[in-house]
Amino acid sequence: MTSVLKDQKFSIVFDWFDQGRDGHLTRDDFQATARMFARVAHQDDHATITAIHDAFDAWWELVLEHGDTGGDGRISREEFTTVMLVNVTAPEHFDRAVMAIADAVIRALDTDEDGVLSHDEYVRLYDVLGIPREHSSAAFTKLDLDGNGEISHAEFRQAISDFYLSADPDAPGNHLLGPVTP
Repeated sequence: MTSVLKDQKFSIVFDWFDQGRDGHLTRDDFQATARMFARVAHQDDHATITAIHDAFDAWWELVLEHGDTGGDGRISREEFTTVMLVNVTAPEHFDRAVMAIADAVIRALDTDEDGVLSHDEYVRLYDVLGIPREHSSAAFTKLDLDGNGEISHAEFRQAISDFYLSADPDAPGNHLLGPVTP
């Protein structure tokens, strides 16, 4: 189950990142995904926009360095799944490659700067990313671990960690991008 669930989650991420819809990931795909994420930040929030782009660049460099077995500057689904399992989710890379995006995104989403995400703030990200509202609303409820009607920075980081690192099929973070069914 462990491998099947993680393979499914990484396949969802691959499809999401494959902005060119050509079955391979490239630097252009990662840059397009970064631009999509950056749309949640205020136009004048240059620090957050830069942080989002820098984090996606770091993720791409890691994927390219460790995953491009063909040396063609493109990453296949199989290469991506392998590099995610072996390198990106490794403790020495995870914060720089994935959590940096989560931290920048939560800063962008927290429009009232109260340190937490309301339902509307959380759903706004997924509206921008094209995730159906019924999925993001259901995810909000699951990710609000203490049931107080808001998602703290710690809860958001936990959800990201669950999605990328957990083999538990019942982990709340599995719902970040919609239902995951191995």
